[in-house]
Amino acid sequence: MKRRTLIPAFAAGLALLLAGCAGGTPSNSAAAGSGAGSGGASKTAIVASTDVYGDIASRIGGDRVTITSIIDDPNKDPHEFQASAQNQLALAKANIVIANGGGYDDFVQTMLSSAKDSRASTAKLTVLNATEISGHDQKSTDGGFNEHVWYDFPSMTKLADALAAALSEAQPASAEFFAKNATAFAADLTELESTEASLRTVHSGEAVAVTEPVPLYLLEAVGLVDITPKAFSDAIESGTDAAPQTLRETISLFDSHAVALLVYNEQSGGPQTDAVRKAAMANHIPAVPVTETLPAHQTYVSWMRANLDAIAKALGE
Repeated sequence: MKRRTLIPAFAAGLALLLAGCAGGTPSNSAAAGSGAGSGGASKTAIVASTDVYGDIASRIGGDRVTITSIIDDPNKDPHEFQASAQNQLALAKANIVIANGGGYDDFVQTMLSSAKDSRASTAKLTVLNATEISGHDQKSTDGGFNEHVWYDFPSMTKLADALAAALSEAQPASAEFFAKNATAFAADLTELESTEASLRTVHSGEAVAVTEPVPLYLLEAVGLVDITPKAFSDAIESGTDAAPQTLRETISLFDSHAVALLVYNEQSGGPQTDAVRKAAMANHIPAVPVTETLPAHQTYVSWMRANLDAIAKALGE
């Protein structure tokens, strides 16, 4: 089932506000950014749909970019996000936009379309769609495509390479700088993949349950098998209640000790997710929280390392 699309609530006069405030040439055009870092030229402006991609952009772009992350509050449910005029102004001035795609953050394309007329005709815009870059097949016949590709390390390596290429085009003099940063980032992800592989040698085939499909790419890389009733995780992801029978089937996974652990989305919840967590606790089955955006004081790499550490601990490593 498709994730609840994050839809902005635009004021009626937003287009007029944008036209009046954004003006002509964006302050950080790609042309102006060329050669940044070699004589004080303007930095390349990057807008990311979430702080996950904002942090990756910071890792690749360093001090030669400016970054705006639209969703950046770890204490709020990303599904309840409402975009503002300020967000749209940032997009109007962006040289590079990083979106997740896959139906997760459609508000980005909505705002880009609204900002189209306010952009300077000479300002080049590059949009990086992480889902498309990942290469994952979005045309799942059962409607089960998982758009949470930031939990898939090979996909983030591809995104970093694409971003380094886009930045190198904007700032040719800094191409080596961006390439080195992308290589170092890829090395960190390779280390995380090694951790996944180590866990897979011991725990491959073990069953787990989830409240939502947020962490599935990581769990699958560890070799764990999600046996949650699809109707349950689909309902929770879409913000609705599962049927009572479906909830009972999910809770029975813990009562029968059919799963080794529960992984739940800490940023969204409700009575049914609470019931599932209580069932896990009552049966002494570990429950591991995950999030969709960066926890406070974490980088993408430290966050994912902490996720893997938590899963390893829950599995008895």
